[in-house]
Amino acid sequence: MVGAENASTPLISLFSTGDFDLRIQLLLPAGEIHRNKTGIFKRSLRYAPLTLTTLAALVPQDLSAQVEIQDEGVGPIDLNFDADLVGISAITGTANRSYELADTLRARGHKVVLGGVHPTLMPTEAAQHADAVVSGYAEESWPELLRDFAANRMRSFYQQPTGRRLDVPIARREMLDPKRYATVNSIEATRGCPHRCDFCAVPAAWGGIYAHRPLDEVIAELETFEDRKALFIDLSPVENVKYAKELYRRMIPLRMKWVGLATTRIAEDMELLKLAAESGCRGLLIGFEAIDQATLDGTRKQFHSAARYAEIVKRLHDHGIGIQGCFVFGFDNDGLDVFERTVEFVDRAHIDLPRYAVLTPFPGTVAYKKLDAENRLLHRDWSRYDVEHVVVRPAKMTPEQLQEGLHWAWKQSYGWSSIGRRLWGSQTVLPLSLTLNVGYRYFARHLADRTPVADLNQYSILEPS
Repeated sequence: MVGAENASTPLISLFSTGDFDLRIQLLLPAGEIHRNKTGIFKRSLRYAPLTLTTLAALVPQDLSAQVEIQDEGVGPIDLNFDADLVGISAITGTANRSYELADTLRARGHKVVLGGVHPTLMPTEAAQHADAVVSGYAEESWPELLRDFAANRMRSFYQQPTGRRLDVPIARREMLDPKRYATVNSIEATRGCPHRCDFCAVPAAWGGIYAHRPLDEVIAELETFEDRKALFIDLSPVENVKYAKELYRRMIPLRMKWVGLATTRIAEDMELLKLAAESGCRGLLIGFEAIDQATLDGTRKQFHSAARYAEIVKRLHDHGIGIQGCFVFGFDNDGLDVFERTVEFVDRAHIDLPRYAVLTPFPGTVAYKKLDAENRLLHRDWSRYDVEHVVVRPAKMTPEQLQEGLHWAWKQSYGWSSIGRRLWGSQTVLPLSLTLNVGYRYFARHLADRTPVADLNQYSILEPS
């Protein structure tokens, strides 16, 4: 039950009338920073994930099931429902909230299934709060679990091997309230990543498997998008260049506008970049992570060249593609000057939307094992593993300095002067960029209140696990 984070209004049924043999409730908890009402993540920054709507589409029709979904990112979760089975999808930052909900629901007599990235990484832990745990993806295991549940033979663990062919149904987007999201047109063409960056949960959970969806299916789903806009959630869609080029060629006649993710490799192949632009690409999220090559090399992200970052940004801008650039602070090479140097680069390179995070070692990753062995984890309070709370002791600064530096970088980059310099220098998709900058400005101005430096005083260094 792995997927992204967010999905719908409080209760939306897959079917609205009739008698049902099975009632299923699907929940997507949100962390405090991203939660509806209490969070600081505005609608303009929030896209609808595929998790719950895909799980709903995977329910076998012969089971005569009623499915309802709730996304805590856009509305409070109402636990006063009547359901035979409850599925909860959790990432590490929402694990504690997911366990809290699961425990409450089981105490009320509900059967609960936990899945997602965190239960995949920590299945034994998750099993303490669930009647069944789904590890890995769910295209095969979720329907199998439902049939087993209906036949009163549900097992405690389900695990689906990760293959190289991606077979997914069209997500049930009609279950979403489009007014609650910037877009509900999320789509997936590839899954996984062949790289093994130390801090990334993807290789820890699924190894280096890189799967592709048949192109006919991708195009067929895109053709259902009435407004001709799409958001690709693929983590690394251009690693198979032949596949990516053919996808973009086939998208050109659709006359769509789309945004997505990529590595810097998209700008290293000029034919690929040209095809992406012609297919309607208007924005890409790129994990630059660090502006120092030694840091990239030390985290197994050596396929990026820090020296070429400015050139790559310019190439993308020249093709009308805006950039959300992600940067991480707290690597072992980072000194106190890393914040100012990174912000200066962001302004100079005219990164349309900078996004900052602190090094967060998710369980099972190389980074987690290293920092745990070195006695540098502050705690295992998963609710703080949201990439904005400091959870480790850095090598060249204190945890407090790292948290303060993160706050400073966000505020600097989303001051009006920086926004003006970046957007004036970029001149790319300006209306959209300005809207998103305003959304992130609100986030930046309130982040320190949600991640106070003083909170770090309560933690002492953990003993290695």
